[in-house]
Amino acid sequence: MINFKDDYSIGAHPKVLAAIQSVNDTTMPAYGEDPVSDRARKLIQNQISTDVDIYFVTGGTLANLIMIAGALRPHEAVIAPEFGHINTHETGAIEATGHKIIQVPSQDGKLNPEALIKAYDENTMPPHMAKPRLVYISNATETGRVYTRSELEKLSQICRERDLYLMIDGARLSAALASPINDLNLSEIAKLADMFWIGGTKAGALFGEAIVLSNPELKPDFDFHVKQRGALLSKGRFLGAQFEALFSEHLYIQNGAHANQMAQSLSEGVTSKGFPLQDTTESNQVFPILSNDKIKALEDRFSFYHWANIDADQSIIRLVTSFTTQISDVDEFIDAL
Repeated sequence: MINFKDDYSIGAHPKVLAAIQSVNDTTMPAYGEDPVSDRARKLIQNQISTDVDIYFVTGGTLANLIMIAGALRPHEAVIAPEFGHINTHETGAIEATGHKIIQVPSQDGKLNPEALIKAYDENTMPPHMAKPRLVYISNATETGRVYTRSELEKLSQICRERDLYLMIDGARLSAALASPINDLNLSEIAKLADMFWIGGTKAGALFGEAIVLSNPELKPDFDFHVKQRGALLSKGRFLGAQFEALFSEHLYIQNGAHANQMAQSLSEGVTSKGFPLQDTTESNQVFPILSNDKIKALEDRFSFYHWANIDADQSIIRLVTSFTTQISDVDEFIDAL
């Protein structure tokens, strides 16, 4: 069974595993106060700015929960695209902290500036409505689309004019940064967003994400939020070691670039066989439209996600590639169409 279902069922990159092993037989200070984590933070800071604060946590939902709950007061709300991960696949984690999510319609997973302004304007009736205070987006989006500099600049401008924090879910930031259409780097993202996180789990880590805080307002007492939510890993060096490996010799971008290349080959192969795509392939996700009979036949050899039904005869599937995907896997899928 060849995996195209997701980019986290895979294991870790060999260099990441070697980094974990290298700190296994040592004794170091706990809770991320070790020299390995310090080196990892400095590697990331060198690509952004020494003015950012960085925290390593084990998972994406945990990162989203800590960042949003830590930034908002009880009466404040989040504006997010309707297909945003916090809306669809996090079991109401944000709502469980007492914060309303204001959902905005989106065709491609991106947050449209006009839709953002409309959502803000329709939710300002103090003190009778939850106060919009934070805007959530992901890069790449749930549909694999990538934000350009001009798009992010526009959202950032709207947020600053309305006193809103801008947060980026970076679960697939590796793929976004390595996308051919990307024109942003980490330093520019940190200037435009108040906080974001760098996804390691889907980019070669065994587990782990790096929270980046660039807005000084969000930094005080953030470590208390990390601890209170159960995210302060006692053996923190195993998180630091992974990010040191990912951000040494450009491994983080290389892994994203390989995943994107495999997705582009899949995309070209699918269309060459006469099958349309639901969305443009910009990162490591491909969305073919196939007959239900064809999908059933493919399931014998490949694992993938059923994305949506078109009608009684056709459906959209999602194919996700990773740093472990081989061109032989792609060729086998295309040959099976």
